[in-house]
Amino acid sequence: MDFSLIFFSGDEKNKYRFVLDAARYADEHGFTAIWTPERHFHRFGGLYPNPAVLGAALAMATQRLRIRAGSVVLPLHSPIRVAEEWAVVDNLSRGRAGIALATGFSPLDFAINPGGWQDRRQRTFDAVTTLRELWEGAPVYVQDGLGNHVEVELHPQPVQPELPIWLTCTKSPETFEAAGRMGCNVLTALIDMTNEELEEKLALYFKTLEAHGHDPESVTVTLMLHTFIGTDLDEVRETVRQPFSDYLRSFFTVIDSQKKNTAPGAGVRDMSQSDQDQLIGFAFDKYFGKGALLGTPDSCGAVVERFRGMGVTEIACLIDFGVDEELVVQSLSHLDELRGRYA
Repeated sequence: MDFSLIFFSGDEKNKYRFVLDAARYADEHGFTAIWTPERHFHRFGGLYPNPAVLGAALAMATQRLRIRAGSVVLPLHSPIRVAEEWAVVDNLSRGRAGIALATGFSPLDFAINPGGWQDRRQRTFDAVTTLRELWEGAPVYVQDGLGNHVEVELHPQPVQPELPIWLTCTKSPETFEAAGRMGCNVLTALIDMTNEELEEKLALYFKTLEAHGHDPESVTVTLMLHTFIGTDLDEVRETVRQPFSDYLRSFFTVIDSQKKNTAPGAGVRDMSQSDQDQLIGFAFDKYFGKGALLGTPDSCGAVVERFRGMGVTEIACLIDFGVDEELVVQSLSHLDELRGRYA
């Protein structure tokens, strides 16, 4: 099992200091990668509008840590432009770049490219071929400003002969199938999905890989888990209870805002405060017990084993969900203890 760090929400107060401090620790202690997302126009994640820009900074601040986008919202962009940006990151990092592609879930993000919303899934799937061809040195045919069909190739040439590509897969089984057909790695998460649902979808993914001639042993299945590890289980529970509950409340509110045709009273924002608190309390208990790395190295070891049994090969530890940043950096030594058991 590989262990990486991933960021998703972010604290506007200290901006990027936390990311850089955590990256340096991970780089020095043998973690596999650092993932930064693409989010737009919202306090919940707005620190991360372009993972390639932050990835370039992380490439210069680290020596061996792999630098990954988790995830590029592909329908917002030209795949040619995405390839160019990440070829730069690959050169700056001397061959450590990788990207996950997401179809996008927030209509507000698509203010950047409104035309990309309607067929966003197919745009994302089609981009995989374009990115691979460009990265491997083949030209692709596009239309220029005069309407001519022209041939373009990637500059700068990347260091890696192949670009590691993940497909971000959550609720839709069809996305897991698409990843299997194309032989992509998978980046997934448990928010809005149970452990049992994840197990079923990963089984579908592995079955599809084999059906299309891809070796299941050659792919990486990365699972994002909220992470804070200490030495005392009760102390960890009380440390993370409020920030993780606030995080869940913010996340559910964002998800609610994206759902169309929701009946009045059906969303979190329409609930009474006591009903909200009850829902968040239930969710906290569920994730703390078996859906996150919240606890001690020993208690979290059982969680790791559960997901390893499903075929997960990398845990992306989400550490920016609201716990005091200095406490999180201090806690990384306990996460490293857990990681060392699987090194």
